[in-house]
Amino acid sequence: MNPITHAQLDWDDQGRPHSRVFDDVYFSDKSGLEETRYVFLEQNRLQERFAALPVGGRLVIGETGFGTGLNFLCAWQLFEQYAVAGAHLHFVSVEKYPLSHADLQRALALWPELQPFAEQLLKQYIAIHQGFQRLILDNGRVTLTLLIGDALEQLPQLDAQIDAWFLDGFAPAKNPDMWTAELFAELARLAAPGATISTFTSTGWVRRLINAAGFKMKRTPGIGHKWEILRGEFLGWPAQTPLPPAAKPWFARPPAIDGERHALVIGGGLAGCTTAASLAARGWRVSLLERHTALAQEASGNPQGVLYLKLSAHGTALSQLILSGFGHTRRLLEHLHRGVDWDGCGVLQLAFNAKEAERQAQLAAAFSPGLLHLLNPAQAQARAGVALEHGGLFFPEGGWVHPPALCEWQARHPLITVLTHHEALELQRVDGQWHALAGDTRLASAPVVVLAGAAEIKRFPFSADLPLKRIRGQITRLAQTPQSEALATVVCAEGYVAPARLGEHTLGASFDFKSDDLTPTVAEHAGNLEMLREISVDLTQRLGADALAPEQLEGRAAFRCTSPDYLPIVGPLAERAAFDQAYAALRKDARQIPEAACPWLDGLYINSGHGSRGLITAPLCAELLAAWLNDEPLPVPASVSEACHPNRFALRALIRGTGG
Repeated sequence: MNPITHAQLDWDDQGRPHSRVFDDVYFSDKSGLEETRYVFLEQNRLQERFAALPVGGRLVIGETGFGTGLNFLCAWQLFEQYAVAGAHLHFVSVEKYPLSHADLQRALALWPELQPFAEQLLKQYIAIHQGFQRLILDNGRVTLTLLIGDALEQLPQLDAQIDAWFLDGFAPAKNPDMWTAELFAELARLAAPGATISTFTSTGWVRRLINAAGFKMKRTPGIGHKWEILRGEFLGWPAQTPLPPAAKPWFARPPAIDGERHALVIGGGLAGCTTAASLAARGWRVSLLERHTALAQEASGNPQGVLYLKLSAHGTALSQLILSGFGHTRRLLEHLHRGVDWDGCGVLQLAFNAKEAERQAQLAAAFSPGLLHLLNPAQAQARAGVALEHGGLFFPEGGWVHPPALCEWQARHPLITVLTHHEALELQRVDGQWHALAGDTRLASAPVVVLAGAAEIKRFPFSADLPLKRIRGQITRLAQTPQSEALATVVCAEGYVAPARLGEHTLGASFDFKSDDLTPTVAEHAGNLEMLREISVDLTQRLGADALAPEQLEGRAAFRCTSPDYLPIVGPLAERAAFDQAYAALRKDARQIPEAACPWLDGLYINSGHGSRGLITAPLCAELLAAWLNDEPLPVPASVSEACHPNRFALRALIRGTGG
């Protein structure tokens, strides 16, 4: 993974940004707004296309070069003016050198008429790191997916159908990497039938390369100092060019759900509540079934969870998911009450032994300092506000969250009906509807069901094979003291301790693979106190923890639910016996890709297995699930969505049977 590099800018006497790397302007010195509207909005006929969108309809725009976001904001403004209330705009843009927040704010101040849109963008333009970054705007009516990194690394991982392309890299002479045959082949692969395309350049070799990729480009009169520009449409994949590889059938998208957009979501924790919110934002009616008296009563019910990133320097699927998920959750938290529902106080991971120190040094080399940076013991102590024996890795955008507050806010949408005391013991599919049953009682029914109840999803026969395991975790609650108020950041080693919320610190959490009993134990309280001593003897003394008898302590225990590869399980599920039959050839040759369509369980989806990372992975996985159900651009790279796919386990089991 390459650390994110922000754009290096100079500003002219009119306050306009200029790229130092490419020695080029971000927009026309005459009128950037007029040029954007003419070159991109008009040539792609966006006004009439927005006006023609039905309720529930969507237009997807793709862009090379997000820059200052000017094209995005102009498209959003036009969409706001002409699209019906229930329509959606999805904007996907790739950017290698994103502007810093301060530079973006300064650049967008040049356009007062875009201010209402710029304000929303700026509020959500935080925790933007490499890879796929999803921003939810206008209560879910507008989605912005930023692909941060090199276009030819990011676009091949995009699973989307683009209706209109904006080609807006720096000028071909200044930035030739953004005007190559390889890039145009990616635009063609992603183009929806009849997709349109436009660009400010009219360079002959650019036109010929785009035409060769399957588009039909025409020169058209320019604007301002541009004599001519190019616009065109996608005719289809060129006959003489080999087709791009198709998605493997077991990871391909199931047929779209026709008819009623209503879903049952079973489980009212983080996975269930965020899934319900992502679907409701797209106009789905959701019945959220929770067996307890209220939402977030199990693993999502802890008073404080940590926004903590356990990353790899090697860009693994899990690391990419965590990086994208962290940014997404961090932006969602801006809607909650800081100090009570969450606090962005930062997270300090102590380098408590040589192996951990080495791991942290690798991470510091692989990621930008805005995400994480090393602190020596003196710096770490100054940051934490209490005495520490070790330095460590500091995540300035991290912090703690009160998970029930996030769950309750996500479930507050008018299209979501929360049904407490509803425990689905059985699921039946009858006449295109899933029925959730408790004995002879039908609790609810809908054409789609999402199983989001952690390891409880194994009670249903069709998901019983999924290899989920439960791990008991216990937290300890410690009353804040005048001395412990000094703790200024979350500090982690083998366990964690957070600054106080409403007068109480949360300390934890234990790991127990064997116990099925949720009664808090004295032994685990004692273990949590030992973890606290390892973090900071000073803080232990400030809390008076040495004088506390473990049997007097209070806390709670819950089950985390995790998969063998530590990735969540998210997406549509196949019928296992039919899957094994359809793809039996994989037992003999794992490289074969049989053409048989996947035997999907119609309308059945999974969102589970988030382990101790649910705060970071569950909200983004809810977006992934909603994208599967709505045939939208996926919010994560294709390799990551495949790594999280429920079918991966059935596939591995077949392949492991090779030669046997």
